[in-house]
Amino acid sequence: MRTLRTPEERFADLPDFPYEPRYADVAEGLRMAYVEAGPPGGEPVVLLHGEPTWSFLYRHVMAELAAAGLRAIAVDLIGFGRSDKPADIADHSYAMHVEWTRALLFDVLQLGPQRSEDVQRSAPGRGSAGKHNLSGVTVVGQDWGGLIGLRIAAEHPGRIARIVAANTGLPTGDIPMPEVWHRFKDAVLKAPVLDIGRLVQAGCKRELSPEVRAAYDAPFPDESYKAGPRAMPGLVPISPDDPAAPANRAAWEVLTTLDRPFLVAFSDGDPITGGMAPILLKTISGTSGLAHPVIKGAGHFLQEDAGAELGRQIAVFVTST
Repeated sequence: MRTLRTPEERFADLPDFPYEPRYADVAEGLRMAYVEAGPPGGEPVVLLHGEPTWSFLYRHVMAELAAAGLRAIAVDLIGFGRSDKPADIADHSYAMHVEWTRALLFDVLQLGPQRSEDVQRSAPGRGSAGKHNLSGVTVVGQDWGGLIGLRIAAEHPGRIARIVAANTGLPTGDIPMPEVWHRFKDAVLKAPVLDIGRLVQAGCKRELSPEVRAAYDAPFPDESYKAGPRAMPGLVPISPDDPAAPANRAAWEVLTTLDRPFLVAFSDGDPITGGMAPILLKTISGTSGLAHPVIKGAGHFLQEDAGAELGRQIAVFVTST
């Protein structure tokens, strides 16, 4: 597999992003990047971004989590941010993105309790003070970060303490995707030049500054670095016989009965995934009894439009369940 590595100087002078990059090998010759904020001994909260962003998206969320005494870990998916970038679209698959991320979280960072059995559908109940007894990691996923994070949580529930779904879902190909998503997929595939900053702006309600748009462009010096963003829309299961469909169906079976607090924190203005919120609330048992916030005035990238508010809501969720 031919990979590219973005020169570090591309990431100079990032606005509101003082976090030092950290790196880990997740496969032979493949390096994955992440940043951390907050006390090393705090409860870990993993933040997974989606298409076509990177950990920079979570900068305001990270500040709120760190202020609450939590260990925020924002990951750059392979093909994005400071992580290595497989140069061919065919090198990207849903299964491999799940595996690369799993390797970072559990093999390298060793988050969550060490258990001989990972698949465990029930866990100790909540104590008298309302605090969940199971130690582990809180997984936060938005967009593709949810598609990957929900799979990881379902396949390794013994390591998971809580789950946050923010403008995301877990498609199996059994329900048609909205037309706006198909338009996005076609635009990404056909564009001679993929304007990353413009794509992010299109998913936001507020106007991004030139410096912020430049930060989203930074990981991609030229078109050869953009196989990841171009590949991701084509990896979403859109038919029942998609290669990823069986694994996603199996994940749904686990998540619907999994005894872990599950927060649904969607914005009020996302035409892409907004319809998933009521489905998650209806089908996931871990959502019961929780106050699920609606993040006001935010679009698909709610971390940009209302990052501090999202961070506060996640912090309250983690510290109270």
